[in-house]
Amino acid sequence: MPTQPTARVLVTQAAEATIDVLRDEHGPLMFHQSGGCCDGSSPMCFTKGEFRVGTNDVWLGQIHGCDFFMSASQFEYWKHTQLTVDVVKGRGASFSLEIPLGVRFLIRSRLFTQEEEQNMALVYDGEEYLTRPTEA
Repeated sequence: MPTQPTARVLVTQAAEATIDVLRDEHGPLMFHQSGGCCDGSSPMCFTKGEFRVGTNDVWLGQIHGCDFFMSASQFEYWKHTQLTVDVVKGRGASFSLEIPLGVRFLIRSRLFTQEEEQNMALVYDGEEYLTRPTEA
């Protein structure tokens, strides 16, 4: 029996609870991590489609029903690392939707094991992902 591919991005229960609150208020959501300065290196939560992704972005998977993208240049640094989206109290300096709640999303990470790297989940560039055929 084939094993599930190794997920590139995970989410904590605390972050899932925050996502639920945001989804109730804003509808479908998405995440993007740009790797820019300051809070740009934190995962940012947007209403789905509010942040335009393209060939310079990489789709890493979904967390709690939300697509998670990262800039391609940032992915080059993080591609050997499993990311976990978490949430902590405090205010970030970004346009991310959770800021008014007095919390901010952040990334916790660890290196993949050699075994995990043998069975990695696929990634797509942002444009490829958005235009791929979906299963009926």
